[in-house]
Parts: sequence; structure tokens; C-alpha cells
Amino acid sequence: MRQVMTITLLVGLAAISLTTSVLAETRRAIEAEARKHGAPMVWVSDGAFTMGSPDGASTTQPQHRVYLNAFYMDQYEVTAARYATFLDATGENHPGLVPMLWEHVNLPSDGDRPVMGVTWMAAEAYCRWVGKRLPTEAEWEKAARGTDGRRYPWGNEEPAFTLANYSKPISRDMYGDSLRPVDSYEAGKSPYEIFNMAGNASEWVADWYDEKYYATSPKSNPQGPARGQQKVLRGGSFGDPKAALKSASRESYFPADKGPYAGIRCAQDAF
Repeated sequence: MRQVMTITLLVGLAAISLTTSVLAETRRAIEAEARKHGAPMVWVSDGAFTMGSPDGASTTQPQHRVYLNAFYMDQYEVTAARYATFLDATGENHPGLVPMLWEHVNLPSDGDRPVMGVTWMAAEAYCRWVGKRLPTEAEWEKAARGTDGRRYPWGNEEPAFTLANYSKPISRDMYGDSLRPVDSYEAGKSPYEIFNMAGNASEWVADWYDEKYYATSPKSNPQGPARGQQKVLRGGSFGDPKAALKSASRESYFPADKGPYAGIRCAQDAF
């Protein structure tokens, strides 16, 4: 009997070891695929976090706990240079893919700025092209604020121009005058070392928008409403006031329209 129990235990341990090895190998494959496109990604571990705000706009209430599986998130916003490569490969003359003011972009000097003024459809197409996807609204918020309930990516300190790019005037040369390189504002990074999750360019997420969704949202891995008219934008932009930089703040725009300050950040399943 003791011998049977020992064999069973050894088989169980071997299965656990094999599963762990497979998961690790899968993770390495995902990281290698991300590196191929030159876009660093960070690991956001599984677990629960507090989503929404008890004292913000009604669209961010009620505050609630959400559990998420582990996932990857781009460490930086998608740059104009990376998006230009996508356009070259998929058809630069496709009107739905070309961003607003693209004719004013000077890649040698603007290539490290976030691409801006893209439709949700273009953002989704780009992420698919690089083998990724748009993050869910819940994934985006967890990546921005972590698990300690902070108001902004950097903590609870009110925004300052050393932490984020916001409240800038609209300029004809938005890339050169208004946007900043995607690796700017190191002091404003999120708990997961992700840059510019407040300000610079707003970021599309996968979810349809419903201002009352939080009242009925699932407690585990919410995917957003099944349908809607507008898609969600998060993070605020260079042209927004500091109130829009809160990690719980939500905006929305029609998916086929070019959101004036809308940019892209991709995610990827962990396993």
C-alpha cells in the first residue's frame, strides 16, 4: 500500500513539474514573439485589484473588486515608427488605417512619439498584426494602478508636469510640439514599470462602453458589454486636464471614427 502511495505521489509531482515546464516554455515563446516586433512587454500577475472609484464620476462607480488572469502589457505606447511599419506592410492608402495628421509626421524626429488619432478598428488591426490584442478595460486599469488602490499610475500624488504629459495646447505640429517620446516620465511609471498610462496619448481598449456596466460587471475577467455604440478610451491625453489622468477615468468614442488623441497599447494572454 505504501509503495502504491509513493508511486502515486511521484506521478503527481512529475505532472506538476511537467505543467510548470510547459507554462514556462509558453511564457518564453510569448516573450520571444514580442521581442521580434521590438516592443517590450511586462508581466502583470494574476490576482484581484480594486477597479473604479468611490468618489469619481458616476461612470466609474461602484468601486468593485475584480480578479484577472495573468497577462502581458506593452511597456510603451505604440510609436509612430512602429505604426509606419504596419502601414507599409498593410497598405498605406487604406483610409481607415491612416491616422489623423499623418502627413505632418516626420519619422526621423517624431518616430519615438506615440501614434495618435487612430480609429479603434485600426488599433485592433495593428495589435492583431503584431500577434497581440487590445487589452480589456479591466486589464488596462490594473496595469495602470496596481493592486493598492492608487489614484494615478505613480501613486496618490496630484499630477505634475514631471510625471505626465497633459494640459498642452493643440498645435498644428502635435507630434513635435505636444507629444513626448514613449519612454518619457520615468517618475510617472505604473507599479508594473509601464510608461505613460496617464497623459501623452489616450489608449483604446477592447470593451464596448456602457456607463452603468460596473454595476453588473463580472467579478472575474470581465470582457465588457456584449454590444454597444462606442468603445472605451483610457488614460487621458496631452490635451486633457489633470482630472482625466486618474487611472479609473473612462472616456468613449465611436470605433470607426479617428479619436482625436487616441493611441494604441497592446496586450497578450499569458498562457
